[in-house]
Amino acid sequence: MKRIWIILTALAGILFGVSTTTGTELVKPAWLTDCSVSIKESYDNNVFLSGVNNPPPTPAPAGSVVAFKNCYSWITTISPKVGVNFSPIIGATNVPVLSLAYAPDVAMYHDQTSESYTAQRVLAAAKAKTDLATFNADNNFTYIDGSGMGPFYPGNLYSAFATTADRERRRQIQERANVSVQFDQEKWFVRPTASLLYYNLMTEQLNVPGYQNYCDRYDVNGGADFGYKLTPQLALTLGCRYGHQYQQQYSFSPYSSSSDYQRVLVGIEGNPWKWLSLKIQGGPDFRSYQGDSATHTTPVNDLHPVTYFCEALVTATFSPDDTLTFKNKSWQWVSGSGKVPYFDSAYEISWHRKLMDKLAFDLGGKFLDWNFNSGNLPTCKREDLQYTTSAGLNYAVNSHISVTFAGALNWGRNAESDMTNPGARQFNQQLISLGTQWKF
Repeated sequence: MKRIWIILTALAGILFGVSTTTGTELVKPAWLTDCSVSIKESYDNNVFLSGVNNPPPTPAPAGSVVAFKNCYSWITTISPKVGVNFSPIIGATNVPVLSLAYAPDVAMYHDQTSESYTAQRVLAAAKAKTDLATFNADNNFTYIDGSGMGPFYPGNLYSAFATTADRERRRQIQERANVSVQFDQEKWFVRPTASLLYYNLMTEQLNVPGYQNYCDRYDVNGGADFGYKLTPQLALTLGCRYGHQYQQQYSFSPYSSSSDYQRVLVGIEGNPWKWLSLKIQGGPDFRSYQGDSATHTTPVNDLHPVTYFCEALVTATFSPDDTLTFKNKSWQWVSGSGKVPYFDSAYEISWHRKLMDKLAFDLGGKFLDWNFNSGNLPTCKREDLQYTTSAGLNYAVNSHISVTFAGALNWGRNAESDMTNPGARQFNQQLISLGTQWKF
């Protein structure tokens, strides 16, 4: 035992700079940005967000789980994280960030074992700065090792947002990447930019009513912003984007809704006051969908619609103890279930309050609106709404250990008044969790 302790303290000295002779406190080196583990126990009273509680008229495909209403589960989630910033190691003063992190999640659904999964996440970021230009890039790669079968909804009745929650636990690859270079002058700047959102779903695709298929899809775009500096801390922007959205076509269906688009964006970003931070862009989205062919149908009312795009992040720091944050994104996107595209709007507000030295309180609200009415399939005429309220308490035991207790209520509703079986297409969900994080 003594030999093991000597080895462990020697390793601690190498990694954290701890003295093995004096026993001084561990000191995290500058290049180790993250070294933590979180453990959370949660209770979900409606795992599948389903509104159906009747036996299925046909049996579910082998390996598929029946998504009944109010299927509950206790969930254990273990989330370690290790992050390294290579800049201090290589001594590049003009490259403050050159980081790589590994942050997996292991989620165990004790009462709904089909939903257990492991998410392997690799996060990379780089930032370089000279007198005239600033380079930023980030890439978040996720491989989810979960069920290879989609869920089965009795009666082919999918409640609002249900299939999204299920999809995030299925086998897949996700990738999100952004890159920009900003060239600064005294009163103006130019910023070329590009982004990628990518989903590769690896679940079985079956032509069975009630079985939920998931399609591959991505959004990629590039463009530039021109900024005029009203003050050194605040700028107006004018930008453009050229992009493409792809949606996979199933082998047993003629439908998909890939498209090209162009956006003209007007925005404001920076700090009008010390306590307020803004980054807002919005404008028209000019869309062009692929025409029909002998083997393909684009299920939309208009092949060349004009919608709009908006993305906003507003942070107000009223005091060292109070921070209010507002987020919004509204845009046209392709359906994850492989049918009609939809207009996706998300609004989120959160308040962080430091109650005392070690205790903090969080209160939040979210509103989601998914409008599928740009499609021309009668079975897809719908508009889904979700309302969320959440609250949490975080207690810092010391600089290394914290404990969090949180809860959330979700309500899924449909805005269409003439929908068949409206009661089966809505849900209520309650989530509670207790977790702890250990940081080194």
